[in-house]
Amino acid sequence: MRVIFMGTPEFSVPALRAIAAVHQVVAVYSQPPRAAGRGQKPRPSPVQAAAEELGIPVHVPVSLKGAEAQAVFASFGADVAVVVAYGLILPQAVLDAPRLCCLNIHASLLPRWRGAAPIHRAVMAGDAETGVAIMQMQAGLDTGPVLAEARTAIGAEDSTADLHDRLAVMGAELVVDVLGRLPLPAVPQAEDGVTYAQKIDKAEARVDWTRPAVHVDRLIRGLSPFPGAWCEIAGERVKLLRSRVVAGQGAPGQVLGGFTVACGDGAIEVTLAQRAGKKPMAAGDLLRGWDLPARLD
Repeated sequence: MRVIFMGTPEFSVPALRAIAAVHQVVAVYSQPPRAAGRGQKPRPSPVQAAAEELGIPVHVPVSLKGAEAQAVFASFGADVAVVVAYGLILPQAVLDAPRLCCLNIHASLLPRWRGAAPIHRAVMAGDAETGVAIMQMQAGLDTGPVLAEARTAIGAEDSTADLHDRLAVMGAELVVDVLGRLPLPAVPQAEDGVTYAQKIDKAEARVDWTRPAVHVDRLIRGLSPFPGAWCEIAGERVKLLRSRVVAGQGAPGQVLGGFTVACGDGAIEVTLAQRAGKKPMAAGDLLRGWDLPARLD
């Protein structure tokens, strides 16, 4: 197969490496380098860095809407394009360019959690399972028919970080399997059960201790590692990165011992947290020499 790969973040890298091991990746498309670090120097995306390591030509257009960019894309004579968290809308001319189709690896069991933040939303909603779907792309937002899917349970202490890594590997394995069996029948998505995974708003990240413990726990795990759920402790903003629901009752925000905090119903134990300007630390290490107040805000 002649494959064009389109992706940007770390989530996309396992798929790129897996495809390149089996097929001819004729070009990689990624978002342009962004300023990062203390010096704010342009830093290539994880996908660009991996492609350069593999010796694959990389293209970083700011848009694919122009005729010139579309002509360049078509010139590669690809059999298929594989898109994984690329970050640009693909015009119809781009979708139509590969001989067979454009495929997308989407980190949910479609039609649930179409959109930008499917992993976060699955954890925050308390879903029992999630997975990856290989979808044939259409002009709509994650509306295309599905060629294959793989499922995984969401554990009681799984965070978005845990699922991100697991689903990235699952998606890489599944897309290689699909590419080896093309053309495959594509099953239209069900009309029932459609939900949208809206982009995470940082305003969602502050913990509301009046909420039931199960909801607070899901928020903490769902927003870990980014943007990170947070609360104020003695005027300092502290990120809460891992937690579990535990037995306990008290006024919302009351510290019940260690890093166990009462919620509107029940309690949670924070197991990983991050103070401002510090690295994430296990709760036991964080609390050495630092006494929590009687109540958290």
